Amino acid sequence: MLKDRPAILISYQGLTANVFNEFRGKLTAIGAECHVVPNTLVKKAAEKLGLENLAGVELSGDTALVSGSCDAVQIAKLVREFAKAKEQVKVKYGVLDGNLLTPADVDALADLPSREVLLAQLLGLLQAPGSQLVRVLNAKVASIVYVLDAYCKSKEQVA
Repeated sequence: MLKDRPAILISYQGLTANVFNEFRGKLTAIGAECHVVPNTLVKKAAEKLGLENLAGVELSGDTALVSGSCDAVQIAKLVREFAKAKEQVKVKYGVLDGNLLTPADVDALADLPSREVLLAQLLGLLQAPGSQLVRVLNAKVASIVYVLDAYCKSKEQVA
């Protein structure tokens, strides 16, 4: 689960069940979920999955695992929004593509645009040289047409 899906470990101590359920509802809307897990279970799962970085970190206090099959940026943005609204919530660690993320990394991930926006930006960058080339070529063809037109008009005036 942690190896092929983005995951964020958060602390949640002192939250009421209603607040936690509201957060879970927002996560469900984007295709993610939140589970309270014992720290020892996180370590054992990390060891079994070969995530030595996560297995080696010290986890303490209450831990909830937020993960999903959706975009990692969406999850990070929702977690950051939730953490800003509730002081008790702190990001402990994150896991993305098998790599351990610090709280600063998770925050940086939340600052990124969504996957769709990044793909659109990339497509725009890839199309830009081609469209610029077409504009330059059209300008050259147009300039030849203008020269020929001016030449024809000058011949008409002479005649």
